[in-house]
Amino acid sequence: MKKNTVCIAAEAKKIKIMTNKSTFNFLLVVFSILLFQSSNAQKMDLEKSISGNRMGEIVVKAKPGATVTVEQLGHEFWFGCAIADQIFDGRASEYNQKMYKEKFLQNFNSAVTENAVKWGNMERRKGEVNYKLVDAMLEWTDENEIPLRAHNLFWGIEKFVQPWVKELSDDELGATLKHRAETVTERYKGRFEEYDLNNEMIHGNYYEERLGTDITKKMAQWAHNGEPGIRLYLNDYDILTGNKLNEYMAHIRDLLKHGVPIDGIGVQGHLHGNTFDRDELKRALDSLATFDLPVKITEFNMPGQRSDYYRNRDMEMTEEAEIQKAKDLVDYYSICFAHPAVDGILMWGFWEGANWIPQSSLYKRDWTPTPAAEAYQNLIYSKWWTSESGKSNSKGELAIPAFYGKYKITVGNKTKIIDFSKNDSEAEVEL
Repeated sequence: MKKNTVCIAAEAKKIKIMTNKSTFNFLLVVFSILLFQSSNAQKMDLEKSISGNRMGEIVVKAKPGATVTVEQLGHEFWFGCAIADQIFDGRASEYNQKMYKEKFLQNFNSAVTENAVKWGNMERRKGEVNYKLVDAMLEWTDENEIPLRAHNLFWGIEKFVQPWVKELSDDELGATLKHRAETVTERYKGRFEEYDLNNEMIHGNYYEERLGTDITKKMAQWAHNGEPGIRLYLNDYDILTGNKLNEYMAHIRDLLKHGVPIDGIGVQGHLHGNTFDRDELKRALDSLATFDLPVKITEFNMPGQRSDYYRNRDMEMTEEAEIQKAKDLVDYYSICFAHPAVDGILMWGFWEGANWIPQSSLYKRDWTPTPAAEAYQNLIYSKWWTSESGKSNSKGELAIPAFYGKYKITVGNKTKIIDFSKNDSEAEVEL
């Protein structure tokens, strides 16, 4: 920047600008050019990171001169969304159920339960456990090969703890927590990809206040009793804004120090405003990456909870605001997709009829797509999508750079389906 400033001053002297106003206008133009160049440089850095972290090479071996087609069927990276209760509990109309499921499958390759697994929803009254809603969701996601994460086993924010749980003695509370962890994980063994263990602990932990600091480790052990291979995530908010990053880092270090089995770090994306701070998002992801654990953006809304639209859920977005939302979504996803520590990003609602911040949706209530929907689909299914064909060389090989994911490889009348993983970096296919 110092070099650029010197250049500006030299250029100003060279053309002998005569007035303060003309000087200001000249500097404004040059500064705008520098900002544009800086923005382009950042975009180029992102593209380079995406290519380096999200792409490898598929090498197809066939007869020399053979025509080879490589078609991507899906991403390894999680582009997901929360599943709304009302679609599976009978409250939504048949038409909206149909449209919701259809649009979900068109846009997403993974999912998270919005409310169905939360203890307060499953067992509002002691001993009356409702598995029906969770079972219905799992039946649909299994049928459509959608990996599903369970949100959440426990939620220690006091206002979300059921009154009957608070009435238990300490001994009864410990036994009840153990029963909850073991029965849920055993019932759904192998069906959920991962669980949020105890939600939002840095913002409140009723169970720790009652039973001591080792309760989180016990919760994890009880979950492993029900499903030995379970994957347990932390999940908290206001991290990607930078506001609670240091506190979360200290919390994770403490849990790891005490031997709590943590398989991944969940960070919510709710607490942004009308837009978001690009630098803070990148800084937070870089910091979390030091733990060498997979990171997922678990609950994304744009605009977010600090926006004008959260305060006024009926506020209409202008055309300009819709376009800005689309740009913000593309930038947010690009930063996350480019980062090697991030395994996925999940929206917290995509349709105005089932989204706690309706204006952050991809689709209006009448299922009209917003500019953000079009930008999202272009990003995931065009820009970050591999569909190539060509002829094998004289050695009978064709190498194609490809995003990690599931592929259909065709040579003549022969076809193979492969899973191309980030762990491999290169895949060889013989046909």
